[in-house]
Amino acid sequence: MPHRLTRATNVALGINIFLLIIKGIVGIISNSIAVISEALNSFTDVLVSIGIKIAVKISRDKPDTKHQFGHNAAQPLAAFILAVFAFVVGINIVEESVKRLIEPKDIKISTSVYVVLIFTIVSKILLNRYQVKIAKMFKSPAIRAASIDSINDVLASSIALLGVIGASMNLNYIDSIAGIMVAMFIFKSGYEVAKENMDYLMGRSADHQFDSKIKDITLKINGVKGINDLRSHYVGNKFHVEIHIEVDKDISTKLSHDIGNEVKYALEEIEEVQKVFVHIDPI
Repeated sequence: MPHRLTRATNVALGINIFLLIIKGIVGIISNSIAVISEALNSFTDVLVSIGIKIAVKISRDKPDTKHQFGHNAAQPLAAFILAVFAFVVGINIVEESVKRLIEPKDIKISTSVYVVLIFTIVSKILLNRYQVKIAKMFKSPAIRAASIDSINDVLASSIALLGVIGASMNLNYIDSIAGIMVAMFIFKSGYEVAKENMDYLMGRSADHQFDSKIKDITLKINGVKGINDLRSHYVGNKFHVEIHIEVDKDISTKLSHDIGNEVKYALEEIEEVQKVFVHIDPI
């Protein structure tokens, strides 16, 4: 598992650095705000990739005296911080695009511009498919956030390509409009990532379907007569579960304890669960 997650972050980082370099060069040569916006978008992607790489590494660290329940919050925290940064970059792109809309600048379109943008679209589609697979496999919110960003990059690059086509027809205002639209996709990506990871950071409870799964597993354990309370919340990207089970009041304390442990171990086998706290209620 660690190897696959690390490889996923390294692949994304390598692709984003390469795209940043080629889009930066072509953007400067062409002076197209749509392409320059794409270069800035790739710059944020590089920072996102670095942040996710660090967060994935930290999240795998074992619990210590200061973080006794582990470091699972590292991934959603990194994703949220990077989402905020995406908003800042988007604002700067909108500002420059509006300036160019008011005072148009000369744009030099060459074949390399089309090649770079088309290459970006194709590579980001492939990267998104890979990231979605890894995110589902390991339940990684950071990789999931990166996959959202990648598919939004596909849309942003497509808009930039239309802007370049417009500029090649001496319709420079289309390039400026494309720059603004690229920024909108950056905003969209940041919003989606922030919204998804806010649940982890705020400790949202599990949904009814997950609660039902918890109850079904618990009630199948020999000695459990019923459940009178169940609570859960995210700690990082994993759930902590508190459950009150009912057992026969006439059985020994040891047997009650053993039943509680069986419930605990059974529920902690669920991939989304990190820790289970069982309270015994004799009836």
